[in-house]
Amino acid sequence: MKNAPKMFFATAALFALCGMVWGIQMSATHDHALSPAHGHLNLIGFVMMSVFGTYYALTPHAGRSRAAGFHYLLTTGAVLVLTPGIALAISGQTEVLAQIGSVLAVLTVALFGFVVLKYGVGHTSHEAGSDSGMTTQPAE
Repeated sequence: MKNAPKMFFATAALFALCGMVWGIQMSATHDHALSPAHGHLNLIGFVMMSVFGTYYALTPHAGRSRAAGFHYLLTTGAVLVLTPGIALAISGQTEVLAQIGSVLAVLTVALFGFVVLKYGVGHTSHEAGSDSGMTTQPAE
């Protein structure tokens, strides 16, 4: 992916903004019935995407991989399916989207674990300009 950290952080900021506006709306209406959906939007959409963006910023060779692009799409999809899915489940309409979104969220974390094990953390010793002092090598 060309700029994984930028994409993860920009999308995290957008999801955080949506979560904040939604939180204000819930507070103004005194209706907090959908707070679990709001919480998942903030947790996966902002916190997890920020963590992933930080990892890819610290590990640029992982951020340039195809896996990073797929990871971004998978995480974004998880948020966009799970959040309304939870809202629909709470309102008694259907649980299917929440179930699909939950599986996507689990796959997102599993893919993150795979990427960390494959690429390690930080700059590798063979990367030019590695002055961060982090030289953790990928697991073999």
